Amino acid sequence: MKHLIKKLKIGSVELKNNLALAPMAGITNAAFRSLCIEGGAGLVVSEMVSAESIRYGNRKTLKLLEIYPSEHPIAIQLFGSDPCIMALAAEEAEKLGADIIDVNAGCPVRKVCAQGSGAALMKEPGTLETIIKKIVKAVKLPVTVKIRSGLAAKEIISPGLAVLIEGAGASAITLHGRAAADLHGGPPDYEAFAGTAAAVKIPVFGNGGVRAAADAARILETGCAGVAIGRAAVENPAVFAEVAEGLKDGGGERKGGKTGEGGGTAHNVTRGPAEKIKLFMRFLELNAALYGPERGVICARKLVGYWLKGFPHSSALRASFMAARALPEANALLLQYMGKHDSRIV
Repeated sequence: MKHLIKKLKIGSVELKNNLALAPMAGITNAAFRSLCIEGGAGLVVSEMVSAESIRYGNRKTLKLLEIYPSEHPIAIQLFGSDPCIMALAAEEAEKLGADIIDVNAGCPVRKVCAQGSGAALMKEPGTLETIIKKIVKAVKLPVTVKIRSGLAAKEIISPGLAVLIEGAGASAITLHGRAAADLHGGPPDYEAFAGTAAAVKIPVFGNGGVRAAADAARILETGCAGVAIGRAAVENPAVFAEVAEGLKDGGGERKGGKTGEGGGTAHNVTRGPAEKIKLFMRFLELNAALYGPERGVICARKLVGYWLKGFPHSSALRASFMAARALPEANALLLQYMGKHDSRIV
């Protein structure tokens, strides 16, 4: 399995490995991305950013474009349906330090698709092609595109779209191996991975259901050049090192541990709950630096349930954390919990 984990180039950008953090709305901010780079990711991607909001200088949106020095290489993912506005937004992202521009043509959320953005672009290949060409002309950075296997369940249209995307000048594709109608449910379509990877010469990253090395191996064996990991990273930003380690010693086929959607067994690079709590405290510090000590904690509430999953008596801690409104208060709760349950979580 040693050939499965490798360095990869996207245009002029060289990645240390072929494992990427998938973009997730409200989660993959600068603080979280930094931890994922430390946790072994070869590439991190921002949460999707509205090109229209960038055009109007929306302060909240511009905050999404903030990049820490420690998180390169990074792709900024943009969504929109107007080619000229998407190109202008890409120019702004380039100025702010992005290494790659990623076009979202796969988000299935209704309010995004209603604007002609996200997965709706899969129904309008001409518009998608024009968007890619405009961005490629506007910036010096590699341009990538994220798509779905299809729009309706069991539909596979990604190979044909991939050919169009490559022809428009994109340097890589990320394929979420589920139809837009399936959202995030069910196993990914490995036939779609294989067909899409075979249709183009540019790298294709397979995305969907990867929690462990065997899940990643199954996607890479279809011909995909890389793997994008999303929800498993929310629970453990070190999942990338975990997957890389597993690929090097046989694709993750070990006894015991947690099984991913693709059937793999997860390795515990993050050694236990105590380490995860300490890492979460570090995330809070980074988040506070990004948003301020109060908003940084409030914005972290959506993640605390993932990070404390499986901990003893964690429900009370989660409830208390949801009421915390400042960094010192949040840290005190976590330290108190560690002290009380130290023998059970270390």
